[in-house]
Amino acid sequence: MIYFDNNDTTQLHPDVLEAMLPFFKEKYANPASLHNMGLEADSAVDEAREKVAGLIGAKPKELIFTSGATESNNLAIMGSARARSKRKHLIISAVEHASVLNIAKRLEGEGYRVTKLPVDGLGYVSPDSLRDAIDEDTFLVSIIHANHEIGVIQDIKTLADITHERGAWFHTDAAQALGKIPFIVGDLGVDFASFNGHKLHGPKGVGGLFINRKTRPRRLMEGAPQEFELRPGTENVPGIIGFAKAIEIAVRDREEVAAYLKPLVKRLADGLSAIPHTFLNGPPPEERLPGNLNVTMLYIEGEAILMHLSNREICVSSGSACSSKSLTPSPVLTAIGLIHEEAHGAIRFSLSRFNTIEEVEEVIKKTVDVVELLRSMTAFIPELHSERQGGKGFYRER
Repeated sequence: MIYFDNNDTTQLHPDVLEAMLPFFKEKYANPASLHNMGLEADSAVDEAREKVAGLIGAKPKELIFTSGATESNNLAIMGSARARSKRKHLIISAVEHASVLNIAKRLEGEGYRVTKLPVDGLGYVSPDSLRDAIDEDTFLVSIIHANHEIGVIQDIKTLADITHERGAWFHTDAAQALGKIPFIVGDLGVDFASFNGHKLHGPKGVGGLFINRKTRPRRLMEGAPQEFELRPGTENVPGIIGFAKAIEIAVRDREEVAAYLKPLVKRLADGLSAIPHTFLNGPPPEERLPGNLNVTMLYIEGEAILMHLSNREICVSSGSACSSKSLTPSPVLTAIGLIHEEAHGAIRFSLSRFNTIEEVEEVIKKTVDVVELLRSMTAFIPELHSERQGGKGFYRER
């Protein structure tokens, strides 16, 4: 099986598993317990917190552990809304993860104003659009750092600076960014940043939230005073240990892995670009998240491509994995200007450090075969799209 769906989830790194195993077997106590085994578990959680905080340029007390980026997004956004209840305006982008989009929808139902900033044809948020939208009623701006579908990387520092000029807080969903591109909270100027373990060869069900010490969101759940009284419940000790180890490895190897993936992604893009009536969604490979490609193949459904590739032992995604069971087009793809037919023909290929050039060649060959097969079974009329797609080639322009 060839796995090219690493923006969805990743294979657990062997060193991460090794670090976690003792906390399932010998060191399994509750870190809230006062006996020696409990104190040992508590100490391990503290060490993991110090490690992760150091890797992102934060203080240990500025990091809490959660069940993943979705929970972190909820705590950052909903917690900020509750803490700054006199302000009733939230700003997000049109290319956010489903968790952020649905939090915004919930706040709208509670009477909040929500501004969804548009993006250009490659997925970038314009700083000018943020300047025009923000006002004295804005409590938070939430802009995803690296997009999970099209790999676009936003200028977070500039957007955060604009936000702070108006006294609002700034949050970024960094689930895809941490360990893949440079990420230091002080350099970016963010107040909140959400992380996830399973996007960087760590365990599922664990993540983190950076909270600038100058801010304080309102807790969303009641219980015991774990995680600085912001996230009650017994800590997932094995998960936290694995999360910290995964980040350590990802940050250590970030440049090496990015360099390794660069020729693989270029070869994949070159191979797919030879398929007629095909184009790349998002920035060119050298400007996007390492390992990510999102390609539209016209006149056929992405779900059909996915299933045929799966039957040939190749795993890819048709749009956002978190909403792949929905037949509605990806909001990220429609936000960059694709019509429904183009969005439905999109496939995301996402590679990791464990993929090889031999796998890339196999994926190209089988994708070409699948596209030819499916197009032979449809009413293939290129002239219907000639005006829209004619002359644009594989790469889009901003």
